[in-house]
Amino acid sequence: MSEEKTRYSDEELAEFKQIILEKLEKATRDYEQLKKSLQSLDGNDIQDTSPTFKMIDEGASILTKEESGKLAERQEKFIQHLKDALVRIENKTYGICRETGKLISKERLRAVPHATLSIDAKKVEKKKKPLI
Repeated sequence: MSEEKTRYSDEELAEFKQIILEKLEKATRDYEQLKKSLQSLDGNDIQDTSPTFKMIDEGASILTKEESGKLAERQEKFIQHLKDALVRIENKTYGICRETGKLISKERLRAVPHATLSIDAKKVEKKKKPLI
């Protein structure tokens, strides 16, 4: 009779840590790029154009700024989730579903390394959420 694993081995945790560090590096680069693009949106001057075009362009610029701001916010949240996952690796609690207490599948963790719910727990959570 084989007993069920309650946590990932140190070798497995090291593999996940490497995946997370790579994703964190890319996410940080992307976030910095978004921040730069937000700053450069301020510099697009249209002083010498017609008033109508100026209003249209300013409207488009505001929308682009809002979208970039939301993307930057999401990226910042993603970076924090990855950092939290690194803490769980150090605590050796990484990969344990916060609802069921069972191990999250390796496939899921490779795809979503900051996951804290197993696929089954995630499905249950989605059913509970009201549609807006």
